[in-house]
Amino acid sequence: MGKHLTSREQDYSKWYNELVVKADLAQNSGVLGSMVIKPYGYAIWESIQADLDRRFKETGHMNAYFPLFIPKSYFSKEASHVDGFAKECAVVTHYRLMDDPNGGGVVVDPSAKLEEELIVRPTSETIIWDTYKDWIQSYRDLPILVNQWANVVRWEMRTRLFLRTAEFLWQEGHTAHATKKEAIDEAETMLDVYATFVEEVMAIPVLRGLKSEGERFAGALETYCIEALMQDGKALQAGTSHFLGQNFAKAFDVKFQTKEGTQEYVWATSWGVSTRLMGALIMTHSDDNGLVLPPKLAPYQVVIVPIYKGEQQLEAISKVAEDLMEQLRSKGVSVKFDNRDTHKPGWKFNQYELQGVPIRIAIGPKDLEKGSVEVARRDNLTKQFMKQEEVSSAVPLLLDEIQVSLFNKALEFRAENSKTADTWEEFEVLMKGNPGFVYAHWDGTTSTENKIKERTKATIRCIPLDGVKEEGKCIFTGNPSSQRVVFAKAY
Repeated sequence: MGKHLTSREQDYSKWYNELVVKADLAQNSGVLGSMVIKPYGYAIWESIQADLDRRFKETGHMNAYFPLFIPKSYFSKEASHVDGFAKECAVVTHYRLMDDPNGGGVVVDPSAKLEEELIVRPTSETIIWDTYKDWIQSYRDLPILVNQWANVVRWEMRTRLFLRTAEFLWQEGHTAHATKKEAIDEAETMLDVYATFVEEVMAIPVLRGLKSEGERFAGALETYCIEALMQDGKALQAGTSHFLGQNFAKAFDVKFQTKEGTQEYVWATSWGVSTRLMGALIMTHSDDNGLVLPPKLAPYQVVIVPIYKGEQQLEAISKVAEDLMEQLRSKGVSVKFDNRDTHKPGWKFNQYELQGVPIRIAIGPKDLEKGSVEVARRDNLTKQFMKQEEVSSAVPLLLDEIQVSLFNKALEFRAENSKTADTWEEFEVLMKGNPGFVYAHWDGTTSTENKIKERTKATIRCIPLDGVKEEGKCIFTGNPSSQRVVFAKAY
């Protein structure tokens, strides 16, 4: 299997697209704007899903499922929400096909028009809050802590695998609370869950912050976010958590009786991450040789490749390999033994390098004689020989080392590509390329944010939660500012 990847330096976008396809992660489908996630790519998504699902349940949430189709009238109830999604909605207008009387296959039956059009969900706040109206009557019914794993549709014309497709997979949490404080605490807790997962499991450092008013989720009072920096100097929003206030409760008339006997509107949050995380994973760690996976997400952490001539050598190597697999699996390491006779060892080495398997173990006749194996690391492409009896204790430590090394490398890259700008001239010079994160003062107005975006294509990625309060002047207007915000060009 020849990699033949375009280099990142030559064309980062082309490198990404080629890598996704050649590493067997996903491909474009026959449906415009939609993708097929292939088994290897889906295995990584399953690992992401399983880890996050465990964390959600540990914080008291349960999974449910809500309809794919949402009556159009529901979207009319929350004005800012519908404004935010109106241009992306797919609409179902009819419910039946019929044979074309002119012999052209099938056509839509004009008599089967729906009384009310249905929206294919771009997000589920409206249908869920219509449901919560039936679930909530008293303070005893609160809080409701629900998550949904689902597919959503946002009609995108300019698509890129994992990063932006018309249909994608995600989870969306939707919670209901008796007080404002409880809802804000929930939104902040889930942001921490996301940030911890992305940093500890995906090995991607993130900035935690608040979105500006212009970048908030449609219908939210506050949007909390985590922002990651990709190798090409562009930012990627890796997760969001929204404090919705009482907007949706008021829109759908969801009230509860308090302990004091009064009627109050419920407080709400929503939060989600999507298959976009796959794009973040690829663009943070991978290189010109292919995918680089952190061990905690790899479908298999170790692959064993035999090098042999004849059945007798294969049999002897297989016995060693099977012993090693048993030992490693007992330590919680996922292992694959690739004893296929349809591909040569060199082809296999190339394939597993392309697919980012963290550790490759090669065993040949000479290794049998010496009682050793060759251990190759994917992250730094180094090799070492190791005694067979050392493998079961050394490999788990090596996997931990790779996990930490990937995070530290990404953290160092972010530090090297984080700059400050004090004047508009400095800012413009930086934004001529993809500079990474640029910290600069902003006067807090949407009009200024929009003008900066128009001139440079840079957006405010977040207002850092740990940002230092310091007096300054907006780089664009010169008006007072109390804190630097993070600008970047973004996916």
